[in-house]
Amino acid sequence: MIMKSFLLSVLVILSACQNKANDKIVIGNFGSLTGAEATFGISTKQGIELAIEEWNKAGGVLGKQIELKAYDNQGKPEEARLSVEKLINVDNVVAVLGEVASTRSLAAAPVAQQYKVPMISPSSTNPLVTQKGDYIFRVCFIDPFQGEVMAKFAFNSLKLKKGAILRDSKSDYSMGLANYFIKTFEALGGTIVADEKFVSGDVDFKAQLTSIKNKSPEFIFVPGYYTEVGLIARQAREAGVKVPLMGGDGWDSDKLTEIGGAAVEGSYFSNHYTVEDPRPEVQNFIANYKTKFGTMPDALAASGYDAARVLLEAIKRANSIEGQKLRDSIAATKDFQGATGIITINEQRDATKSAVVLKVVGKAFKFVESVKP
Repeated sequence: MIMKSFLLSVLVILSACQNKANDKIVIGNFGSLTGAEATFGISTKQGIELAIEEWNKAGGVLGKQIELKAYDNQGKPEEARLSVEKLINVDNVVAVLGEVASTRSLAAAPVAQQYKVPMISPSSTNPLVTQKGDYIFRVCFIDPFQGEVMAKFAFNSLKLKKGAILRDSKSDYSMGLANYFIKTFEALGGTIVADEKFVSGDVDFKAQLTSIKNKSPEFIFVPGYYTEVGLIARQAREAGVKVPLMGGDGWDSDKLTEIGGAAVEGSYFSNHYTVEDPRPEVQNFIANYKTKFGTMPDALAASGYDAARVLLEAIKRANSIEGQKLRDSIAATKDFQGATGIITINEQRDATKSAVVLKVVGKAFKFVESVKP
């Protein structure tokens, strides 16, 4: 233990010297670059990289170039916590960007709060994330709003009155989003006829789907991540379940249609942005992302891009990278024109912004409607 502490101290000193010599502002990123939700971490990191590249080409911030240090947490909460500890104590980052999954943000946020290093989640939507402390922020909407959006869409827009739930019992995101959806849907006059559960990593959902089918719902709300959703869709169709599936932003990945195939056709989910948005902030981001990475950016890439830009604008306004001043500057973000919408950070350090509802059409996610807070 003594030897480990000594080595960590040496690494901290060496890193500090290196950063001073480089005269760069170092920003941290942690995400799932491998594992079941790897597209989330990869897209987010690429969005962050694009934002940093654009700022560096324009001269950087505070007269310095920006450097990104990123770690793969492998989709594990404990690795997320360890990644943030390393970013702060070894790499001396001025702020941390990440994660997508709420469970992993909840594991890492107390570390950032302890060291008073601002952390901005691009797309963790569970309300508890920013409640971990006054140095924790997000640039996305939260699940109470997302659940309300999809419940109203099901009841008012699609005129559906009977629904079923299939949620991940080990996911803070999935459990919370399901609860908020049910609350709004029932308040509108709808009925939830079944509420089944699975655990992330499951590959067989036949028992839950059979139970749901026997209750004859008009739709199934599946607030999970794309890996399980794709399998659930295929097995639902194989079981003779023909009603539409609905979900949240955890569906957003090209892997959804790759895994689910024709089974996800006609399904709906809420998301942070649409590539069909004509605003210059959106279309310029898409064009630059495609040029750099050769692919169309998903909402996680757009959220990562916005998180990085909100942070860099805050550093510029604060004219400082000191923790308290930077924290206060992020908190003062108002009417920021982002790729995912117009972002204002409220008193709870959450973003007040719109959501969109998308429909799966072939391999594309087509815009259906936009909903303001």
